[in-house]
Amino acid sequence: MSFVTEVGALLKKEILLEWKQKYAINGLLLYVASMVFVIALAFRQEISPVAWNVVFWIIMLFVAINAIAKSFMGESEGQSLYLYTLAGPHAVLASKMLYNALLMVITGFITLFAFVFFSPVHMGDPWMYCGVVLLGGLGFAANLTLVSAIASRAQNKATLLAVLSFPLTIPMLLTAISAGKNAIDGLDRSFSLDELLFLGVFIVIIAMVSFILFPFLWRE
Repeated sequence: MSFVTEVGALLKKEILLEWKQKYAINGLLLYVASMVFVIALAFRQEISPVAWNVVFWIIMLFVAINAIAKSFMGESEGQSLYLYTLAGPHAVLASKMLYNALLMVITGFITLFAFVFFSPVHMGDPWMYCGVVLLGGLGFAANLTLVSAIASRAQNKATLLAVLSFPLTIPMLLTAISAGKNAIDGLDRSFSLDELLFLGVFIVIIAMVSFILFPFLWRE
């Protein structure tokens, strides 16, 4: 079976399993709706653009952790062994990353639209902000998928997940906040070129490191 076929089959499995259970995506949507609604009531729609941007990315961070932490940590040893007999490690990792990226992008835009609806803010360049949300979602997916794979091999999984994700997530989060602020202020897109380049390079590097390290984790 070719690599593309394996990835397609595993990605289909992830989507069908999520569609069958539904509690995970429903829980995420409920979390997003409640957080956005509570923030809107707390600030009474008087939140400043800077604070709006920061709060949005903090919500995105918690959504990403809740959505992606279960990637490998939610699987039993029996499930991992079964996957080992069906496909190679790179196909398993690629399918997990693609699924998490799809989940984060969809959830990110739902969060953005809900936040704009409940707490309107003037955006100078909304398309630029959407681009930052896209790159931020992909970055969260790549980063936390790798961290989830590493933490799943340890005994204290939750603690290790928090410790490993912090040094990688914070720089990306600060970069996304900076690029988002530029988009809200309506600055020329050239001012955000460094931030966008950083996010793009970050995603590529994390993906490359994941594909190098995961086969060793897979053998364990």
